[in-house]
Amino acid sequence: MTTVSIWIQGARPRTLPAAIAPVLVASSLAGSDFNWFRAALALKVAIWLQIGVNFANDYSDGIRGTDSDRVGPTRIVASGLASAQAVKRAAFVSFFIAGIAGLILASMTSWWLIAIGAVAMFAAWAYTGGKSPYGYSGYGEISVFIFFGLVATMGSFYVQTETITIASFIVAVPVGCIACALLAINNIRDREKDALFGKRTLAVRLGDRNSRNFFVALLVIAHTAALLTLTPWALITLALLPLTFRLSKLVRSDRQGLALIPLLAKTGQLQLLFAGLFATALWLS
Repeated sequence: MTTVSIWIQGARPRTLPAAIAPVLVASSLAGSDFNWFRAALALKVAIWLQIGVNFANDYSDGIRGTDSDRVGPTRIVASGLASAQAVKRAAFVSFFIAGIAGLILASMTSWWLIAIGAVAMFAAWAYTGGKSPYGYSGYGEISVFIFFGLVATMGSFYVQTETITIASFIVAVPVGCIACALLAINNIRDREKDALFGKRTLAVRLGDRNSRNFFVALLVIAHTAALLTLTPWALITLALLPLTFRLSKLVRSDRQGLALIPLLAKTGQLQLLFAGLFATALWLS
């Protein structure tokens, strides 16, 4: 494996739909106020923050030994493909790049964005880092909903329109729910190993069957919230119901461990398709 491929693997590109979706949806909601330059900066913030989260998790879980017997995709610290300090630096560099883009946006709109960005970066690091990582206590999904749902979507809308509306909140809900579903399926896959290491994710706390039902509930809420935008065009998101149904059926089956890995990719695919159709509906409306 080449050095470049190692770092690409560490960045975990399959998780990037969680960064792309909120910017895409918010930009469509902005309508005539769409600003490609500000949208591009918002996308840069979201993507590099997601990459920073991934490297930070790789580092923190690696030094704790949580990934020493991992079921899912290879983590580069635990597998010895990169040193812990190198991965930690990669996380900080990613946060720095996101911060520079955020600083430019703040100078163009509101300096309050700096404070919001700082809180987002702290939340990203504290998810698995520090003495009491909240991701080990079952609060990861709440954080994802807030930062990759509400903050990312409403923030991307604000930097283009310089206003916050009820509509920007409503469209952020389905975005956040599917982002949570990505984390939920990841935690369902790792539930047994996490329990052994004392990592009490929401999947560990809920148990196997309830955590799978929670995943399905997130998708149901996402579809329902999209329809609550009260635009007839939102009905086009229902075209994804067959995919949602198949994915839900597979998650609620008895698949465990490695057999759940393909479902993470399918959830990411659903997120991109949902965001694309939802964005189209908002644009047409």
